[in-house]
Amino acid sequence: MTSTPSMTPKSSTTSAATTTPAARLLRHPAGRGTLGGVGLVVAGTLSVQFGSAFAALLFPRAGALGTVALRVAFAAVLLLAVARPRLRGYARGDWAVAVGFGLALGGMNLLFYQAVDRIPLGAAVTFEVLGPLLLSVAVSRRAAGLLWAALALAGVFLLGRGGFDGLGAAGVAFALGAGAMWAAYIVLAARAGARFPRLDGLAIAMAVAALVSLPLGIGSAGTTLLEPGVLALGLAIAVMSSGVPYTLELLALRRLPAATFAVLASLSPAVAAVAGYLVLDQGLSPLQCAAIALVVVASAGAVRTGGRAR
Repeated sequence: MTSTPSMTPKSSTTSAATTTPAARLLRHPAGRGTLGGVGLVVAGTLSVQFGSAFAALLFPRAGALGTVALRVAFAAVLLLAVARPRLRGYARGDWAVAVGFGLALGGMNLLFYQAVDRIPLGAAVTFEVLGPLLLSVAVSRRAAGLLWAALALAGVFLLGRGGFDGLGAAGVAFALGAGAMWAAYIVLAARAGARFPRLDGLAIAMAVAALVSLPLGIGSAGTTLLEPGVLALGLAIAVMSSGVPYTLELLALRRLPAATFAVLASLSPAVAAVAGYLVLDQGLSPLQCAAIALVVVASAGAVRTGGRAR
């Protein structure tokens, strides 16, 4: 694996006493990294949503909790083997960030798969993406950013109203909870990237998430998790849904403001709808297509606005 740039925070001429946490999240150096960051987010979104679609195919055999356990455990093993994180020399605050990052990862996966087990993939992602969108509104300091976020939010709501009938309250609640965890993941990923070199923070966090999800998965699926076919599909899902996208997103958060990242994440309902159509045979209505167009336009506008802000 190619080496990644150091995640050590760069020095700043601004006094720390006058810099808010939100401002530190939004301060990124200008340069050609912006376009690369956008590509990383898009690639990660494609990987995670198609991985989620394939994961739904495993539910009848391993259940939602068993699928999450396989996904996170395999991802943790892969990342630990690749990153080989250093475990010494960190302060208590660094470990608090890493553990919080891991809890956000584990909670996001557990809640999201519970939602997908109850409502369609596109609907689950539609509600989940509200978390990053609200984060983008909270940290944005430009009126144009708020406008694009509002347009993306309108597209999300339109997509949710475009044919998702019979949604259960529990499924919607799980998806909204996953959205809250997703917002926490964005913030904590940025902080972990500043405190840990390379992919060390992500590898440690994924190990924490595995420790949270494995007991639940084993208790739910038992020895089914050891069947060769289940293990093989679980490994593929881990690579697509965890290892690849989380790595790409962590790298992207070093190049993009948190607000721009969050609005770009609103592409997820569109990608999930396509993945649901291709993998799970979930059709797209004209209203859903219109909603997807709104989200794409809003995301493109947010990227252009962010570029001008630099």
